[in-house]
Parts: sequence; structure tokens; C-alpha cells
Amino acid sequence: MTEVQTRLVDIIREAAVPLSGGGDGDYDALLQLTKDCHFILLGEASHGTEDFYTARAEVTKRLIMEQGLTAVAIEGDWPSVYRVNRFVRGLGSDSDAGQALSDFRRFPLWMWRNTVFLEFVQWLRVYNFSQPETQRVGVYGLDMYSLYESIAEILSYLESVDPTAADEARIRYGCLDNVADEQGYGYGVHLGRVPSCEENVIAQLESLRNRSADYLMHDGIDAQDEQFQAEQNARLVKNAEQYYRNMFSSRVSTWNMRDRHMGETLDALHRHLSARTGNKARLAVWAHNSHLGDARATAMGDRGELNLGQLCRERYGHDALLVGFTTHTGSVTAASSWDGPAECKSVRPSLPGSHENLFHETGLTRFFLSLNGALEERYRHSQLERAIGVLYLPESERTSHYFRARLADQFDAVFHFDRSSALRPLDGVPAWEPSAPDTYPSGL
Repeated sequence: MTEVQTRLVDIIREAAVPLSGGGDGDYDALLQLTKDCHFILLGEASHGTEDFYTARAEVTKRLIMEQGLTAVAIEGDWPSVYRVNRFVRGLGSDSDAGQALSDFRRFPLWMWRNTVFLEFVQWLRVYNFSQPETQRVGVYGLDMYSLYESIAEILSYLESVDPTAADEARIRYGCLDNVADEQGYGYGVHLGRVPSCEENVIAQLESLRNRSADYLMHDGIDAQDEQFQAEQNARLVKNAEQYYRNMFSSRVSTWNMRDRHMGETLDALHRHLSARTGNKARLAVWAHNSHLGDARATAMGDRGELNLGQLCRERYGHDALLVGFTTHTGSVTAASSWDGPAECKSVRPSLPGSHENLFHETGLTRFFLSLNGALEERYRHSQLERAIGVLYLPESERTSHYFRARLADQFDAVFHFDRSSALRPLDGVPAWEPSAPDTYPSGL
């Protein structure tokens, strides 16, 4: 290490709050920062690390019990997560948490079909039964990869409140039935072989909004929520149609569309829940660091990409708290190729000079670090940071998983777990073995 890095390690060690690994006081320092915030963004450096998921769940439980959190919004598709929302609030027909997770069917299954999220969903349902109906905490999805599932939800809702409108919606959405899947639609429009459905999906969203007052003639919170979820599905269809129609042009364009959709959904959810409860809603967000850290402080911003963390800071200012998660080594649940099976893969030690490696050099096994104050000024330089998504490719570790970032500008605080463990999938996967060695060089 350089002399500057050595001094920085000393500063980090002094400022860090060690975690006991399950003690009641582990998250006190974070809750001091969250008490005045209405948007608490809790990240992850991978989609398959149990330590990240467990910490988020435990932090969220305390936010619910001690600070009146209203809802949790996750990096999952709106209709799939809404089934979970119904379950935790004592609605729907699912008899257990496992059934409530049944609509998570697309890759990567382990992202939400895992033991930690299952336990959290079970806990939240039990907690909610001790609360008045108006104060029950919900779970909602921010993502947009559910075009056809959302259409089905809209039609089901309209059949129950306005069968004539359901027939009209079928006609409007019929233009999306001419292709096998969403990407086929986008490619067909790109080549000029398939007509665009843009006008139809916009018209359907406007129709739902224009008739919302009529649909809310039904009594109770449930009617308000069901109308809201139908309208959000219609907005998702509009945004997803635009996303797939543009996906064969610029990747930056579609990334920005996706995170703008997440931002719109979070804002709409906040307004809906605030109006429903009569108090300003407080939301926790669970998503990857790449979505929740401020893109302007990373190489993403240099490429013209934005993300949800940036949008929250721009829209809500200090009312949004951005919390990142990092690890030095351990294991992770990830695939070796898109749509491939879940594997328990060894995570290589972080590269020298990276943020994770500086944290490792402190000698602390796990800690919380606020990036405010004196540390903020000393930690604004750019250096490498690791991101593991649904794929982990150790054979191309540097190019596939590292980018440059100014951590103190990217996040308000971070949790670091020096050695972390792989997330356990609910679905039996032959390739997933806790003791499996690194698949390099045959992981692809």
C-alpha cells in the first residue's frame, strides 16, 4: 500500500463501528442516521450474498418496529411482489410464505426465492397481524420485466370492476400478442416488421386513470390499493413497451429507462401510501449497489448512465439515505452464464487498491462506516469497487466486476463483511453446494 492508503486505512479503522454479528446494538449507528429520513436505500454488492440479505432484513425489522417504516420496495417485478404484499398484509389466498413467492419464476430465481427473504416474509406477516389494517407494512416491486404478467393483472382487475373496460383493454393490448416474447417484439419493431404498440399502451393507462374515481366507488382500503396496483401495472406496461422497443439501440438508454421507471414507481408508491395513511410514508428500498449508489460518483455517470440512488438524491435530497454493502472474499450464489443454474462460487479476494481491499486491511471482520464528517473529505478519491450481479466470472474478474467510484459521494454509509457467505436458494439446484470450490477456469 502507498503511504496515503495506509493513512486512510487508519482513519477507516478509527471511524468504523464493529459489528458483533447478531447483537441487538449492531445497527444502532445506522438507525441514528435514518431517524429523519423517509427513503432508506439498502444496497448489496451482489445478488447472492447471505450477509447482505440478512443485514437488510434485520435493519428493516428495526425500522418497522422502532421508526414506523411504512413499506419495503424491492428490485423485483411489480406483479410478482404484489402477491407477497397481499400475503404479508393478510390478503389473498396463499397459506404460507412459500406459496406467496411462487410468482418469482424468471432467472435468477434465487434473488427472491431464498431462505432469508422467505423468513422475512413470514416474520412480516406475523408482525402485521398485531397491527391495525391501516398500519400494516407492505412489500412492493420496483422493476419492469413483467410486461405480459402485468397485462394479465390489469385484465383480471378490470374483469372484477368493469368487464366492458376489460374487453377494451384486450383489444388495445392485442398488438403485443403477435410475437413470442418481449425481446421479439422489440426486435420486430426495430426491423419494421412489427407495428409499434406505443399509442395503445398509453391509451390504456390514460383510460385507467380517467376511470379511477368510478372504480374507487367500492369501499375500503383494499379497493384503493387494488386500483393503485392496476394503474401501476398499466404504467409498467407503457414503460416496458418503450424499453423493449429501444433495447436494440443504446444500452445506456434502456438502463436509464429501467431506473427512471424504478424512480417513478417509488415516487408513486410514496404518494399513494402517504395519502392512504395520512402521514408521510417511510420506505426502505432493497436493490443492488449499482442501482442505489449515486451513479454520478461512479464510472456509470461517466457513460451517461443514471440510477435510482441519483434520482432519489435529486428529488428528495437529505430525505434519502444511501447505504452500500461490500465484501472482501467468501462465497456467492451466482450463475456462470445467463439463465444458467445457481452455483455456490468462491469469491476471489478483492484487488489491491480497491475500496474492499482497504476495508480488509483494517483487520476488522465486519463493520458499519458512516461516510460523513472528516472521513467524507478524505475518502472522495476514485478507486476500484467490485460489483457482482447474477453472474460471477472470476476468470475476467477485473473487467467483469470492477469499476471506479468515489465511495463517499456514492453512499452515505456502508456495511462491510470481510468474509461473506452465499445466499441459500429455496429451489434445489444440483450445481449449488456450500463447499464447492471456485469453478475457474471451467465456469463458463
